[in-house]
Amino acid sequence: MREIIVDIERNRIRLVIKHDEDEAVIRLKRDEARELSGKLNELLSDFEKRKKVRID
Repeated sequence: MREIIVDIERNRIRLVIKHDEDEAVIRLKRDEARELSGKLNELLSDFEKRKKVRID
């Protein structure tokens, strides 16, 4: 099972992705976190549009 944890450190956003016993920790500055958020929103929007397109 995958678990995603987002937390605030002193001056960074900490993103932890756990999968079974593996763990990846990413620390982002505020502007990097905003950029990541924007890119994820764009990608999710595109993903939803593609899901609606039926390929025969």
